[in-house]
Amino acid sequence: MTDAKNPFEAMFAQYQEMAKAMNPALESFTPKGFEALWPTMPKDVMEMFFGNTINKDGLDAKTRLLLTLGALTVLGAQADAQIRLTVRHLLEAGATKQEIVETIGQMSMFAGIPASTRAMELAQDVLADKEGSDT
Repeated sequence: MTDAKNPFEAMFAQYQEMAKAMNPALESFTPKGFEALWPTMPKDVMEMFFGNTINKDGLDAKTRLLLTLGALTVLGAQADAQIRLTVRHLLEAGATKQEIVETIGQMSMFAGIPASTRAMELAQDVLADKEGSDT
């Protein structure tokens, strides 16, 4: 007994149908649109939560976020929203495009090419959005 259809795909489709039945506006829902509800924390807030408060002489928020991006890449880049959010926070924390790209590239040895490629695509989406909003 083999089912050619991915059971998670079928489950997701069923949930989408239920959501549309409750609210027809959810027909055009996308996870990327939902991300817009999550604001980017200001650098000072990130330093307070993730940097200096934890360990005054330890890693700063940017370094912690670069490590987070590396870990998300190694996990298979399966958390699109979290990768995009981390890249947005990295930009706010002062990371350069080069630092972001190098972090993902460094992880390719551990994560594999498909995961690194996906993480790079997600990061490039955020970087392109940022460049578009700066003009």
